[in-house]
Amino acid sequence: MIFISILTLIVAKALPSLNSKLSSVYFTRISAIVFVYAGVLSFNTLYIQSIGSGIGIYSGLFQVTIISQFIEVFLLIIGSLILIAWPLKSSLNYISFSKDQESSSLKDKKGAFEISYSTDYSLLVLFSTLGSCLLVSTSDLVSMYLSIELQSFGLYVLSTLYRDSESSTRAGLKYFLLGGLSSCLILLGAGLIYAFTGLTNFESIYSLISVSEVNNIIQGLSLGLILIIIGFLFKIAAAPLHNWSPDVYDETPTIVTIWLTIMPKISILILLLELHTQIGVIGSLNSLTITLSSYAIQENSIYLLKNLLLISSLLSLIIGTVVGLAQTRIKRLLAYSTISHIGFILLALAINTEQSIDSLLFYIIQYSITNLNVFLIIIALSYIINQSYLKFKENNDSIKDIRYISELKGKFFLNPLLSLSLSICLFSMAGVPPLIGFFSKQIVLYSAIGSGYYFMSIICIIVSVISASYYLKIIKVLHTEVEENTNLQMTEREIERETSNNLTENNYTMLSNFHSFLISTLTLSILFFIFKPSLILNSTQLLSLSLFNF
Repeated sequence: MIFISILTLIVAKALPSLNSKLSSVYFTRISAIVFVYAGVLSFNTLYIQSIGSGIGIYSGLFQVTIISQFIEVFLLIIGSLILIAWPLKSSLNYISFSKDQESSSLKDKKGAFEISYSTDYSLLVLFSTLGSCLLVSTSDLVSMYLSIELQSFGLYVLSTLYRDSESSTRAGLKYFLLGGLSSCLILLGAGLIYAFTGLTNFESIYSLISVSEVNNIIQGLSLGLILIIIGFLFKIAAAPLHNWSPDVYDETPTIVTIWLTIMPKISILILLLELHTQIGVIGSLNSLTITLSSYAIQENSIYLLKNLLLISSLLSLIIGTVVGLAQTRIKRLLAYSTISHIGFILLALAINTEQSIDSLLFYIIQYSITNLNVFLIIIALSYIINQSYLKFKENNDSIKDIRYISELKGKFFLNPLLSLSLSICLFSMAGVPPLIGFFSKQIVLYSAIGSGYYFMSIICIIVSVISASYYLKIIKVLHTEVEENTNLQMTEREIERETSNNLTENNYTMLSNFHSFLISTLTLSILFFIFKPSLILNSTQLLSLSLFNF
């Protein structure tokens, strides 16, 4: 469905007669409708009885399971919400989401550039989402690599979408080069596995692991698996392979940062979940065991996969929390916050029990909802701030991202509703009860303590307390009254008139009605989750049981 839609939109864009009649808004809306329709089709497959044990399609290249279809529906919902929220409202002027000043040649061709960029945005999002949906269902080394590259190439181009912006181009180039390195590691690992086994299908490899007693084959499999896992950890920005993410997130437009922080992480984490669970069930020790009789007096069992995930989880928790304390840029701080959240997810993944998988799926859902809402609020604030002060500044026709935390100072008095929504999301990220973020961390801690991971549980509690400080720093700045700016020379009546229409009368702002409704819905779901938790919790519990009981 998505692939056919991509071909249709490419043809429509290539034909001058159609391209001149269809604006960028139509392309984004059509793409969002495609996501919704594809999500409905994926949801209907959940009623197939045999899907519990998995259905192989395309000669075993992909395997449709309950968890893959559920995550695919979730990805399509998130993708449609982001697409509908952008562009927020059609504008006659070119809107710059970059922090750099645009060239004069760009300003002379405002409309053409705006339409071209928006059209490319929707097509690239379709390509990337198609790769994500294929990745969660992959069951072969070949389809795994192709799906990752299909997902990644769309993100590489998205990062450089605003090619007249130096920062966006720099971020995209950095993301492309380092992402290519991680793809090489994944390809090398897949090649090693094929060299030692002659197999590419996951089910065949699992069967070989369960019956093979040849050390060389097991060691070759382990080496290839290590390289693949390292490549995956790099792509989800888990420590110590995280250095690229703060720079890329900070220098790309915020609407692109949403995709980088949510979509690729979900698909790769689900693939890691499938691999780790299957290998854990086969190995009966929840890890891949290697016998090193030639290097030790007695046989030693090294739990490579579990230890690798635990080490990355520990480093992600510590680095994401400690380094985040020193950040002054809002998106760099959120990047380190994401690294810390990845630490919780990897801990739940490493434990590999029914309760931990339940907590992992629930954490991914709440992380995606909260992160999406935070970035949508930041985009909305940037529109409202620029629109409020636009007519008081001459020769300024571009709307720019919020870069520094200090730029949020006093925005509670500019728009109380958006500021309160942002505060609720930050409190949820910090794990303050009774918000949804608290319950996600609580379930992860319960599963860790129940499995005997007391040290990791203590680390999680400590970093949660420390990380709350930089969330509170943003909230404090947000609710601090800004000093009077004499340069603008605005009277209180003028300020009130400019800010009175922020969320109620959108004719004077760039904030669309759907954007306002989306922020309100996500905020209420975060705030009032405690009153109806059974819908999400029961779903994640059934998904976790399906991994172990089929």
